[in-house]
Amino acid sequence: MQKTQFIIEVNHVSKQFEDGKFALDDVSLQVKKGEFVTILGPSGCGKTTLLRCIAGFQVATSGDILLNGSDVTDMPPHKRPVNTVFQKYALFPHLNVFDNVAFGLKLKGVAKDEMVRRVRKALKMVSMSDYEFRDVDSLSGGQQQRVAIARAIINEPEVLLLDEPLAALDLKMRKDMQLELKEMHRKLGITFIYVTHDQEEALTLSDRVVVMNEGRIQQIGSPTDIYNEPQNCFVADFIGESNILSGTMVRDRLVRFCEKEFECVDTGFGENTPVDVVLRPEDIYIWRTDKSDLADQSDIDPDDRVPKGNFTHWYGTVDSCIFKGVHYEMTVLTKDGYEFMVQDYHEFLPGTEVGMLVKPEDIQIMHKEHYIYNYFEGEMLKNGKVGFLDAEWEVSEEQAQQFAAGEKVQVLVPFREVDLQDYEDEGTLSGEVHFILFKGNHYNLTIRTDEGYDILAYTKDVWDHGDRVGIRIAPSSILLKKTDEQAVKA
Repeated sequence: MQKTQFIIEVNHVSKQFEDGKFALDDVSLQVKKGEFVTILGPSGCGKTTLLRCIAGFQVATSGDILLNGSDVTDMPPHKRPVNTVFQKYALFPHLNVFDNVAFGLKLKGVAKDEMVRRVRKALKMVSMSDYEFRDVDSLSGGQQQRVAIARAIINEPEVLLLDEPLAALDLKMRKDMQLELKEMHRKLGITFIYVTHDQEEALTLSDRVVVMNEGRIQQIGSPTDIYNEPQNCFVADFIGESNILSGTMVRDRLVRFCEKEFECVDTGFGENTPVDVVLRPEDIYIWRTDKSDLADQSDIDPDDRVPKGNFTHWYGTVDSCIFKGVHYEMTVLTKDGYEFMVQDYHEFLPGTEVGMLVKPEDIQIMHKEHYIYNYFEGEMLKNGKVGFLDAEWEVSEEQAQQFAAGEKVQVLVPFREVDLQDYEDEGTLSGEVHFILFKGNHYNLTIRTDEGYDILAYTKDVWDHGDRVGIRIAPSSILLKKTDEQAVKA
């Protein structure tokens, strides 16, 4: 079998800054020649740092980067066969369009006739042929972006790196430029590495999408795979809209969530295994159950709308309805206390009693990343308390008597038993809300303490990202085990 030739290989690259924080944490990525690969993620996820390491503007702390099989980890940027288009374009304001595009060729000493030919070819490629002698300051944002791309491609790089080049454009211009970039990639045939935080942009442009969070790659795949088969809750929540629910895989092709059992198509998760379930809002069928005034709404008669088959139904009441231009977006509340987002071409007004179903092939099952406990390493103290998370905690007398002072222990704290306080000085620890995930009838919160530890909490309360909180844990909620004892994950 012939080995696949990659134009870019990023092997176990980490980037640690002076404050000890990792912008990249053991990142590996392979890119084929001619691919359009988008690195996608929220602000601070490490996507720009990865791009700058490939370009040579930053040097990796560990790992190596190969271009065409040659190690370029420590090679300066100007010696790498790549060009970068920055978010702010970095055009020279004292030069006109022609001279901006020709700048790199002049540094290389390219003959004038050849330079003119290549500049005009590059400008034609980006639809800027009539702007050769215009001042760059007189151009619109979209035109400046085209000039920046022309300046990058004129040097005929093997790889074009683009760092959020459309971020400064208005919505219509951004969408127009997305199509132009895709066509440019097709014509040039070179490798594009594109960085963005815009999910729609990534799905529109890419052959493959690399989803990142907190310096690590969460998933790599085609836009279709990323959207339809997310591998974890972060990807499901970040890419598009999702209903994410806690469930149990009863057996192959049967999952339980929202107090009901649903047929699905997934296998290999075992029996009675905790899982996370993803339902996309557009995949939920919705119909009106009250037929009393269907004379005014005959187009939503369930006899015409509900798919035929033995599907599990559930019911609720529309709480809100917003028109989104192409579809309506409804929030539906069930009697069991679950909340669903549903998207449909028909309007269902608040207060409408509705039925819902989802086909088996539209139910996405994911392995559960977290079960019901936080796990920490701790140590029994002489005062009968246990030390973990750089703090001392009271434990029940029964727990304390089982371990000697100085003994290492494993500390288990149920997510539901983490008590969050409105005022940080009311807790044993303090921190901020770092990640929020709605699970249908409660929120999963990740609290990052001031010491840098992560604690997961379940709550019905509404918190915002960045809120400061105090953290309490009752002595009866702390479970201690020997460090060599296998903890059971429920």
